[in-house]
Amino acid sequence: MSLRQLLLRLSGYLGASGPPHRQWWSFRSPDTISVGSWRGRSSRSPAHWNQVVSEAEKIVGYPASFMSLRCLLSDELSNIAVQVRKLVGTQHPLLTTARGFVHDSRHNLQLRGLVVLLISKAAGPSAGNSSCQNYDMVSGIYSCQRSLAEITELIHTALLVHRGIVNLSELQSSDGPLKDMQFGNKIAILSGDFLLANACNGLALLENTKVVELLASALMDLVQGVYQENSASAKEHLITDDIGMSTWKKQTFLSHCALLAKSCQAAMELAKHGTEVQDMAFQYGKHMAMSHKINSDLQPFIKDKTSGSKTFNLNSAPVVLHQEFLGRDLWIKQIGEAQEKGRLNYTKLRETIKAGKGVTSAIDLCRYHGNKALEALESFPPSEARSALENIVFAVTRFS
Repeated sequence: MSLRQLLLRLSGYLGASGPPHRQWWSFRSPDTISVGSWRGRSSRSPAHWNQVVSEAEKIVGYPASFMSLRCLLSDELSNIAVQVRKLVGTQHPLLTTARGFVHDSRHNLQLRGLVVLLISKAAGPSAGNSSCQNYDMVSGIYSCQRSLAEITELIHTALLVHRGIVNLSELQSSDGPLKDMQFGNKIAILSGDFLLANACNGLALLENTKVVELLASALMDLVQGVYQENSASAKEHLITDDIGMSTWKKQTFLSHCALLAKSCQAAMELAKHGTEVQDMAFQYGKHMAMSHKINSDLQPFIKDKTSGSKTFNLNSAPVVLHQEFLGRDLWIKQIGEAQEKGRLNYTKLRETIKAGKGVTSAIDLCRYHGNKALEALESFPPSEARSALENIVFAVTRFS
């Protein structure tokens, strides 16, 4: 059976028809952003995310969507896929997550592994350590670095699966029968744990204590960051909480940036690079992931009006910045004015936020971190892999 047939078979198990296509960033940049402050001014930079990922995959040797395929097509997860099919017809988030693994047409789920491979190739082997010459290398990337990229994706995928667990006390009748939602939670827990167990096994096989410590600390950061997010969202007075930008940055690093930053550093450790190169790889992963998260937060505020009815996170970067500019008292007043029949009118609140400085400031912040990521890349020699990493930053921080 071919690889494509296996994927289609897994797709059939999930009853997946694929999520609706989403437009990537193609927005007009606010006039307040000066062109000279943005480093991404290369006319050769691909404008579309799919093009960026496609070109990057050619450089590393194979599509990033096949990264953790050996695990996803194992007998254990094939059995889980059959069980997940029972959730078809419900609103359990695990079903949406599973469909996304197969129909990831926008290549968002495999970004971390792809970046790890690209930065591994951009750095190349360590000139001062001949022991690496005995390692297997394909397309300029060591086999252990490819294994690390798979491990990074397994950890991220496990987190997505675990975050799909439903709070049963908040179920609505439209979500589906209670027993199905309970069953979905059990599958989410077991399948997420299975992926984490495979990641831990892969880490042990790398036989590098420092790499194990880096990825273990990244996993700890992820858990801590998600716990803080969930603790905040569980509070009834969340809307009136005074969340500062410094707190937002700390939480975002833990939940969205630590895994990629430390995986990039670990890739350099596997190639026996020194601390300076490792730090630059860490900085690229950190700032690129931060830019990616801010751009994701900006989508509800700079999309076209066809998606105007959708909600947005009140802890997203534009909202937090809007609160800081406005002040606590005025923010609470705006929240009150956006209430209708005891429920928050997100469309009205979004227009209020767009009229302030939060959105333009978030774009500035996104580009600031993009610049920091590009600065970190300057320590790597010019190459196709380095150009691909730069193009990823250009695509994430482009708003025109």
